[in-house]
Amino acid sequence: MRDGQRDTALVRELTPVVEGLLERHLASSREWFPHELVPWSRGRDFVAGEAWDPDEFALPDAVRSALFVNLLTEDNLPYYFATINQMFGDGAIPGDDAWAEWARRWTAEEMRHSIVIRDWLTVSRALDPVALERARMAQVSQGLVPQPESVADGLVYVALQELATQISHRNTGRLLHDKAGAQVMARVAGDETLHHVFYRDLTTAAFEVDPSAMTCALARQVVGFEMPGTGIVDFDRHALAIAGAEIYDFGVHHEQILEPMLEHWQVSALEGLTAEAEDARTRVFKHTERVGKAARRARSRRERQVAPV
Repeated sequence: MRDGQRDTALVRELTPVVEGLLERHLASSREWFPHELVPWSRGRDFVAGEAWDPDEFALPDAVRSALFVNLLTEDNLPYYFATINQMFGDGAIPGDDAWAEWARRWTAEEMRHSIVIRDWLTVSRALDPVALERARMAQVSQGLVPQPESVADGLVYVALQELATQISHRNTGRLLHDKAGAQVMARVAGDETLHHVFYRDLTTAAFEVDPSAMTCALARQVVGFEMPGTGIVDFDRHALAIAGAEIYDFGVHHEQILEPMLEHWQVSALEGLTAEAEDARTRVFKHTERVGKAARRARSRRERQVAPV
């Protein structure tokens, strides 16, 4: 259950931090144009009813799954904006310009991602455009996105999720044997890096303001963390393929997200926690250890599968 007064107090306390981080973000981000990254000359008209031929663009199924999931995740932007704006922006404290300005700026930057990925996919014919559009309609019609229960939860979730998204885009691009596609995914990953850094540092400040509430939120979000793929057609099948290709699996989650973020936020060194928060911190580290063990088991299975007989 959300504590409205605690949420409002945290938002107000962090407003000067948001102002500084927004100023830093605007100074460090650079303008780019989706149309300049798309090799339009490689495209041709689609004939109505024309069947998609996967041989036109050879690609491992796992990479197709990653592109499919990554794009549909970006397509759900209207609902992410609604949630973020309600939690941090105009819906939290009307007239608090810094939070609202960030929510709008973040949305404007995120919108470019679905534009450039879809344009490249259309030109390259890397995915079936009919299946992709039907999946987009199914996904966006549901409007399903994570709904953190408090501002503290929201801060932790977006910091983790932006990093996870950045890694997924980056790793997908590295497996594309196509210069234009790799550049598209790298450019999108670059945006996600800046977004993650904004939320990471804002969450750092929140730990200083209310370490107990943030530690409890951290436990909820770490233990229950899911990539924002809820509602995507055949998501479980795609997620399994993505993990099998090590684009995003337990190992990535443990080594590139959980461990570095817990260290960055200095969770083990937090002092003055309530009893509830101390229990939450214990759950966080136990869960992180379990994820690490699962990652090692999965890696060992893959190594045995590819080992020569």
